[in-house]
Amino acid sequence: MPLPSRDFTPYVSAGDQADVRNRALQVLLSEDLAHIVDVVAWRDGEHVHVADSTGHSKLGRDGTTVVLDGVDPVSDQDPMSDTGYPYAALRLHSLFDEARAPDLAVVHTGRHHWPERGGHLGEHGSLNAIQSRAPLLLSGAGVTARGSLDLAVRTVDVGATLSFLAGGTYADMDGVPIDLVEATGGPVVGLLWDGAQCADLLSLAGCGALPNVARLLDRGVALRGGAIAEFPSVTLVNHTCALTGVGPGRHGIVNNAYFDRELGEQVVPNSNANWHRSMDWLRPGVETVFQRVPGRTACVNDPVDVGADYSTFDVIRSGGGATAMLATLPDPTTDPHTTQTYLSNADYAWGSQVDGAGLVQALDLWTEGEPPSLMWWNTTLTDSAHHAGGPGSDIARAGLHDADLRLGVWLDLLESRGLLTATTILLTADHGMEGADPSCTGDWDEALTAAGIPFRDEAYGFLYFGA
Repeated sequence: MPLPSRDFTPYVSAGDQADVRNRALQVLLSEDLAHIVDVVAWRDGEHVHVADSTGHSKLGRDGTTVVLDGVDPVSDQDPMSDTGYPYAALRLHSLFDEARAPDLAVVHTGRHHWPERGGHLGEHGSLNAIQSRAPLLLSGAGVTARGSLDLAVRTVDVGATLSFLAGGTYADMDGVPIDLVEATGGPVVGLLWDGAQCADLLSLAGCGALPNVARLLDRGVALRGGAIAEFPSVTLVNHTCALTGVGPGRHGIVNNAYFDRELGEQVVPNSNANWHRSMDWLRPGVETVFQRVPGRTACVNDPVDVGADYSTFDVIRSGGGATAMLATLPDPTTDPHTTQTYLSNADYAWGSQVDGAGLVQALDLWTEGEPPSLMWWNTTLTDSAHHAGGPGSDIARAGLHDADLRLGVWLDLLESRGLLTATTILLTADHGMEGADPSCTGDWDEALTAAGIPFRDEAYGFLYFGA
């Protein structure tokens, strides 16, 4: 295997760990792996380093960049760019501030297809714009109808915005309230459509294919740049960012799976078996928005529920755990809000069951009496459907269609009770989504093993040495 001619030794710390890292970099930055390795990142002292097969830079916490060799791999950090790495320095520093971060973070190219390690036709997790850009819509009370704007925010801003709107604290968060909405004292609702692709969502709403998202836009504003997920752009990292307003370097959930050096063991907080206890790994002192706002709060179908007065996962924890929950999920074949065509896909069927149960809970919370001062409602199917076919596919759009139907049922309830105009609604996602190329295959683990490098690879991209 030909190796890059550059010597990375001057740019890393001394010692055995640095030697292993150097050897790994020589393999990962080979031209032979350039089709599957986008960039590699690591922490060295006060700087984060980023390299690819063409160059190597170090990124300062203050935003300064020093190109050490070749060209800067992340020169385009514009949040509105579709081809760059939005807020790359901020996001990478946040990750590597946490002791659970890897020794090397290996970022897949957008087209890398890796089904043998759990990959899908639709993928996310990358530092790039397409996989990091989640939609962001604001609607209702306190929002001026402005259509779509060429603006972008960060996922940590979602937490700050929700807390601000619901009368809570946010000054110590990494995020800041989005300045397109005013607090009115009315109910606040955050909707997360997991894995929904920003551009496709806005396009479908604009052409009438998502009429209930269009209802929100008629009374609100959408950001074409969306909400940029923290890195890695994966589910549990960014659910936690959205509901705490801080990045992974503070809340401690660094990936869907990672190695905890303090415990000396693998941690997999993002699984059907562990979701109900995933906040066991939240760092002490980190508060969710539910702990910050006054009034009654509710968290529907999201494990980041610490402090919520009503929580789906609290019900699961008190009722026998994940196994007991599975037995209570509704039958998707009788659900009028489920596209029956795709129920042969196990993940689509599962997502439909979870979201059917979510709708029942959301309706129960708003049917009579005072609604919650803050409700968060997570939608699962949109992620399953986008993984199954990739953004823009028929199955991905069916998932969006079903989510839109369920949203419409809830909006109709609010309208019938005279609550819709008094409610502020924020719709977002935890990350973007990009279509993989089935012909673009390869495995850096095999190349590292062949080179005799000792490592463990968590979540396929987080490399730990000496573990």
